[in-house]
Amino acid sequence: MPKVLLVDDEEAILFALSEVLDGTGIEVVTARNADEALAKLEGVDVVVTDYAMPGKTGLELLEHVRALDESLPIIMLTAHGSERIAVEALKRGAYDYIAKPFDNDEVAYSIRRACETRSLRRRADRAALEESAGIRIVGESPVLTRALHTAARLADKDVTVLVRGETGTGKELFASLLHARSKRAKKPLVKFNCAAIPHELAEAQLFGHARGAFTGATQAHAGYFVQAEGGSLVLDEIGELSLPLQAKLLRVLQEREVQPLGSTKVEKIDVRLLASTHRDLAAEVKAGRFREDLYYRIAVVEIVVPPLRERVEDIPLLAREFARKYSERFGLEGVVQLAPEFLELLRTAAWPGNVRQLENAIARSVALATGSVIGPEAFALIQGPMSFGGAQTASETPHVLEGPSFREQMEAFERNLLTNALSACANNQSEAARRLGLNRATLYDRLKKYKLLPASE
Repeated sequence: MPKVLLVDDEEAILFALSEVLDGTGIEVVTARNADEALAKLEGVDVVVTDYAMPGKTGLELLEHVRALDESLPIIMLTAHGSERIAVEALKRGAYDYIAKPFDNDEVAYSIRRACETRSLRRRADRAALEESAGIRIVGESPVLTRALHTAARLADKDVTVLVRGETGTGKELFASLLHARSKRAKKPLVKFNCAAIPHELAEAQLFGHARGAFTGATQAHAGYFVQAEGGSLVLDEIGELSLPLQAKLLRVLQEREVQPLGSTKVEKIDVRLLASTHRDLAAEVKAGRFREDLYYRIAVVEIVVPPLRERVEDIPLLAREFARKYSERFGLEGVVQLAPEFLELLRTAAWPGNVRQLENAIARSVALATGSVIGPEAFALIQGPMSFGGAQTASETPHVLEGPSFREQMEAFERNLLTNALSACANNQSEAARRLGLNRATLYDRLKKYKLLPASE
């Protein structure tokens, strides 16, 4: 549903414009002045504003809005005979102007056309992101569309971006999109997981070290900042960095230079920083766990990646895409289909692990599938780590159906995966091992465990 912001200091005009849009499927938000309008821009697709208002004029509002989002269509309402103001508005980037007293059909037509333009621009932005990154983005929900639109607007601007979202929402995808669409796209994209490496090693990995800088440093190492020279460095889960390391990172960002451990040499760097976190860093600052000065340095602009519970309409689309992906990966003859009843169970379930958890659930369902269609009965095999949406008391918790133990289900999954891999490779164990990412000895042991080896072996 498109969202239109109406801005006018006259209540009668706001009422009349709202009546024009009533029943059109357009959501209406109103504001009485420019400052109030700027506070209500979130999620807006079109702004319709009067020119003459107390405080900032419509032209001043136009300038502020375009500074925030130059692609947001703005329609200016002007008094009869104010052609000069209308022309000036168009010069400054207004989408259209309408003279008062206005014709209802003319207003409705202009707003609908502006909404369509906004939609087309977002589709074009999305297509450009997908083409640049070589990634297919699945989902049509408004919250995802807005996040992608923000990423498209920021991608070619050499600004530090903080991507924030819950675990499993796809923050790393957004970081990749920002780099792929940037002016640095032909240079390296280097990713560093701040949560995966102990503090003592993280400093040496990030900034580099000289030979002999510490026990075990048998040769010099170029840090991640140097490796990303000219390109982008993604600091994944930056909220996990220790306070001492945060201080050193701040200095690097301020001075644009690094000094490897154990070295007197200082190296200049030209790197765009992209950070991600599942934490609320503003709250971490208040709690004293994250440096305030570093927070303002990395959160120049924030992109919030929506959790799956805010985009439930995307769950069937994602599930079908994952079913296609894993049908191919497991070497099945055709794509396993998902029954409508199964999709509805997926849609109404809670996914605390977000898209990553949904993907794993579909991978498991496809691997354990005994036919070409996955029905609702298969939901019992994946509902263990999930619960249905909404707050629940103990008595409301969904009943976990009795069935195979966790170990039995995992063994069935592994056996099915091995069988499918061998079938896809015409029983060529070396090729099956390569596709599964195993060495041949490990594959042999697994085949022996599940009695899948030919009789001769």
